[in-house]
Amino acid sequence: MTATVPVAVTDAAGRRPSCPADLAVVLSPASYAGGTVLDLSGPLTAGEIVLDEVVPARAPWSAVVRAGQVLTIVDVGGNQSGDCLLYSAADTGERYSVPDTISWSGTAYVRTGTVLRSNYGNALATVVANEIDRQDTIGGACGKESNTLRYGHHTMAEHGCRENFLAEAARHGMGARDIVSNLNWFMNVPVEADGTLGIVDGISGPGKRVAFRADMDILVLVSNCPQVNNPCNGFNPTPLRMIVTAAAETAPEKARKTAQGTEPRA
Repeated sequence: MTATVPVAVTDAAGRRPSCPADLAVVLSPASYAGGTVLDLSGPLTAGEIVLDEVVPARAPWSAVVRAGQVLTIVDVGGNQSGDCLLYSAADTGERYSVPDTISWSGTAYVRTGTVLRSNYGNALATVVANEIDRQDTIGGACGKESNTLRYGHHTMAEHGCRENFLAEAARHGMGARDIVSNLNWFMNVPVEADGTLGIVDGISGPGKRVAFRADMDILVLVSNCPQVNNPCNGFNPTPLRMIVTAAAETAPEKARKTAQGTEPRA
């Protein structure tokens, strides 16, 4: 009889994230292709953890991240694309804009320091830490229609990121007209010297992370990409971990609390 190997459901710090599915199944290497390594890692920035969830493979996710809070996205299985849309939580008519972000930053890639801008040119969020060379914002999102065009009509039954976005957006009163061009965390879309681009083997790995700070209250939608017809997920969709840490306290805020007697003195 083969012994059952216990599945680790906590990270190195002993934290157990929540999950809408059975966490032991979601984090079991046996649920994925042979040789899969899973690493929950942890937050990229210090601060109190206010939200900690694992998104199962192929599933959507959303949450409001308040101004100053930092969202760390962990590539648990490695080379797993996390398609992402951002909206102003106060007015979802203001949403992430690829052309504004690229125009203001002067580069097609997203890296540490990149300001993620809205269609009004406002800063929605800023990338504060990034453990891979570059992040993508030009590769777009997969969907049933594009899958059939690219890979054949036999893929019609496979849902894509567009379907995930539509399902999650509906929970927030949005529809098809609200789905715009997106970010692709951990997806490798190189731009060649002649301007061509493609979706190729990833440059991430198990436990790699990216973190961005909300510059206003934002609604974050993520599709844990279900694509299996190209290498964006290594043909092996795996989980993502979403960790929101509280806004860092500024020196004036700390001084005010100390003066009011609400901040413990050193």
